[in-house]
Amino acid sequence: MNSRLGRPFDGARRAESTGVLCAMRVRVEAVAYADKAVLQRLIEFYVYDYSEYMGWDVDAHGVFGYRYLDNYWTEPERHPFFIRADDALAGFALVRSGARHDMAEFFVLRKYRRSRVGTDAARTVFELFPGDWEVRQLAENEVATTFWRSAIPVSFREEIRDGRPVQCFTIERRELS
Repeated sequence: MNSRLGRPFDGARRAESTGVLCAMRVRVEAVAYADKAVLQRLIEFYVYDYSEYMGWDVDAHGVFGYRYLDNYWTEPERHPFFIRADDALAGFALVRSGARHDMAEFFVLRKYRRSRVGTDAARTVFELFPGDWEVRQLAENEVATTFWRSAIPVSFREEIRDGRPVQCFTIERRELS
């Protein structure tokens, strides 16, 4: 199991009914193997959203599936995280660490989108893995590209690789006082 835990990161959002700015605490926490089934269910929502671009179908049991899920507990460079907003499950991040860290998958439930939950969670994940990063999107998913361009907290280089936008950047190690 991965022992990296994110510290709480306070964000803010506007209450949908009133437009009033409300404080929302956003946390990133490592997913324990005992919670693999919870992550698996969240991944179904993610793959459902992604199927709009990929044209994927569910299997005979009504499941999309994610073939790399087990690898997040068997390969030391893979790290699964839950995203929580005010203690409610709000999404997940799957990271591959290495010479260049990779945000393999990132998902925020629709209720929490456009409320800074994703931005705050992404920035927390970046801080957990100082060094070089890359984030990739499908060219068709312009909303994701717009999100990542604003969520990355440092200058980045963007390139097109295999027809897909890729942001490359470096997160400096922060000194704790």
